[in-house]
Amino acid sequence: MRLNRRHALQLIVTASGALLFFTRRAAALERESNGYYLTGSAVRVKHVGPFSAKVYAISHFMRELPATKSKQAVIALDTDKALSWRLLRDLEPKQIRGALEEGFAKNGYTDHAKIALFLGAFTKPLSEGASVQITYASGAQATTVKVSGDGTATVPGVDFMRGTWSIWFGQNDQSDLGDSLIRRIPDSPKAGG
Repeated sequence: MRLNRRHALQLIVTASGALLFFTRRAAALERESNGYYLTGSAVRVKHVGPFSAKVYAISHFMRELPATKSKQAVIALDTDKALSWRLLRDLEPKQIRGALEEGFAKNGYTDHAKIALFLGAFTKPLSEGASVQITYASGAQATTVKVSGDGTATVPGVDFMRGTWSIWFGQNDQSDLGDSLIRRIPDSPKAGG
């Protein structure tokens, strides 16, 4: 088969486009240097009447990807995972604790002793730029929160991890938040991961 210049150019452009597509798709599946997949990032926005305020930038990481791309699958999967916040405004501890308590309540998590232990890490005002790390260690079945310049707490139980992850991936007042946090998970994660 003999190709003329036009067909050869079309073939090269098509092949280059396919290579770029698969390279981008593969890049979404690459683990970060810490061994986790970055599944997505978003900005938490609080709406009060006609006003809205950016509260924090948040990223989500998982050691293993779920079998299906869904927020429920992310909540349910018992694997090492992490949520990382960077505050975009100053916040008082009562604001953070109140928002987290509301999140647990909206998602039906009611173990008040575990919630109180977790919220105990938030005792001081946090300034714009401060960070919060929430990690779940599957082997220990424990969720740890570390607040820059403030406290830390570790809460046992898969139930608590699922209750905590439901705050961002379950019911909340920012419907696109969880979708943004799973955006980088491919439609069939196990096929590529």
